[in-house]
Amino acid sequence: MGYYFQRKRIKREIQKRITSKAHFILNSDNNGRSAKVFTIKEITKATNNFSKSNLLGAGGFGEVFKGVLNDGTVTAIKRAKHGNIRGIDQILNEVKILCQVNHRSLVRLLGCCVELPNEPLLIYEYVSNGTLFDHLHNKNSSKWIRLGWHSRLRIAHQTAEGLAYLHDAAIPKIYHRDIKSSNILLDEKLDAKVSDFGLSRLAASEATHVTTCAQGTLGYLDPDYYVNFQLTEKSDVYSFGVVLLELLCSKKAIDFNREEGDVNLVVMVKKALKEGMLMDKVVDPMLKIGASKLELETMRAFGSLAVGCLDDRRDNRPSMKDVANEIACIIGIVADAKAMGY
Repeated sequence: MGYYFQRKRIKREIQKRITSKAHFILNSDNNGRSAKVFTIKEITKATNNFSKSNLLGAGGFGEVFKGVLNDGTVTAIKRAKHGNIRGIDQILNEVKILCQVNHRSLVRLLGCCVELPNEPLLIYEYVSNGTLFDHLHNKNSSKWIRLGWHSRLRIAHQTAEGLAYLHDAAIPKIYHRDIKSSNILLDEKLDAKVSDFGLSRLAASEATHVTTCAQGTLGYLDPDYYVNFQLTEKSDVYSFGVVLLELLCSKKAIDFNREEGDVNLVVMVKKALKEGMLMDKVVDPMLKIGASKLELETMRAFGSLAVGCLDDRRDNRPSMKDVANEIACIIGIVADAKAMGY
């Protein structure tokens, strides 16, 4: 009997949260854009009744299905776990954030469905080529592409531009709070799109930080944020610095298969840099094969930029705009060298 009443209470709480945010979801008076509203009939048809053959992935929040709308548009549809208040909160937060942004390097929200009382659904553009994590770390599958240096630089630059937009162009500014390689999607042209805004936060117009419990992913979490509970744009910069290391090294942020002192990629790289062994111990050997002297120097510069993003003191880290500009300069050097035959 107690279990029955607890389920009823949770159901009422979930419905209350969905109802409280429905006006925001369905209207555009938030200076952003409204989400298109889909019916559950449309979504059920698009996913073949949420067929397991359409399942793209699953996590603590719920599941993501591939769907094809009536007009042929291919989509990715996120469904929260039934009765999971935290997962539903994250989905509603994602709508709130994505209704306010529009950038080529941010995944596009096409709409939502709020017909089911306990399961809001989000409908996104379908990004067909998996995640950056897949391509860097799932090396035993022929499905994933071995990314060359030029591709990695372009992915880094596009991601940096998307994050700089959140920090500098969005009103109010947005802190992503969970930047990692598995949240960077790649399309058929290997163009990058930042995804998963479930943990993101809007900053008040004059605020320098948001005070909140530390959340994020092990290996990517800003130590300053973890200690002080102050989320800033520099928290995203730190997390992005870890992604830059992944691009340079093809190593995971945390890997318990590495030696004890090297489990954490940031610690490993900083130690190698201190020993003057960045190029020998850290850089992906595949990148160095056939690389020109100038390209090797750009890898060294890229590594230094990454470490700058990872400074323990957030005030010493560059802004995302500066990071994007620095990567653009590195890309320009590589392009000029190629044009001149170096």
